[in-house]
Amino acid sequence: MKVKIKWLYRGSKTADIPFESDWISADTFDRSIDDIYNTGRVKDLTIIDEMGSEWTKKEYLKLKEQIKKEPSECTIYFDGGFDRETGTAGIGMVLYYQIGSEKYRYRQNGKIDSIQTNNEAEYIALYNAISLLEEVGAHHIPCVIKGDSQGVLRQLSGEWPCFEQVLNGWLDRIEEKMSVLGLKPTYIPISRKDNKEADQLASQALAGKSISSHIKIN
Repeated sequence: MKVKIKWLYRGSKTADIPFESDWISADTFDRSIDDIYNTGRVKDLTIIDEMGSEWTKKEYLKLKEQIKKEPSECTIYFDGGFDRETGTAGIGMVLYYQIGSEKYRYRQNGKIDSIQTNNEAEYIALYNAISLLEEVGAHHIPCVIKGDSQGVLRQLSGEWPCFEQVLNGWLDRIEEKMSVLGLKPTYIPISRKDNKEADQLASQALAGKSISSHIKIN
């Protein structure tokens, strides 16, 4: 979680001066907040989270206690593999997240019948990856979405247009689910090599091997 702060500096012989920080980690801010107030020069301090919400110090401390019990620091990887001869696809999804200081990994794959293209398989994989976020109770937080499908990620970010009706349908479903969950996505295209975990899950699904694993990690 990152935050930024804005406040008025109360000068002894000057008018109040507005300041706003860059984005800093919540841990850094937590270690500094008392020092900031101890200057005696702070007026109307507001804390802004990554969702754009604004909090007083009291509200922020209450929020921090709540966050300790809910998923945060969410990153999902997705991949889809398509067999043109059979019209089937394997999809692979991986979710990394934290609850408090504890870290978790949720891996899942699946086999999909009667689709037409590899791009459709990628969209279906991403939709199911977001469903993992829903399963663990993640909502109203930023999340990072990584995959090796440039088309899917750039279409979702609005950089590229999407002209295919079937893919537009999946794009709408994904955006609707993220809106319902209150997610703020950051899309990061990565290489196939860096997406090997989701890629392997998709390949295993095509080979008929079903995997679902949800564990705590170090």
